[in-house]
Amino acid sequence: MKRIDLDDLPPKVAALLAGAEPGEEVLLVQNGAVVGRLTGGGGEPEAQAEPELPPEENAKEIFEQFRSIVEDEF
Repeated sequence: MKRIDLDDLPPKVAALLAGAEPGEEVLLVQNGAVVGRLTGGGGEPEAQAEPELPPEENAKEIFEQFRSIVEDEF
């Protein structure tokens, strides 16, 4: 399964995707052609949320994301 982090998208696009009603479709269009289709789910149950990482792993992941952002900026 592919994953899109809404924090990585422009705010307007993130709001459009996050605001999709359950069953509502959002078309992905490029050069006038439909290249994808997303269907709103209206909030997934907590059981499907990512499992909590131990504090050490969570800190490591946060540091790696921060380092990546800094490297991308400079």
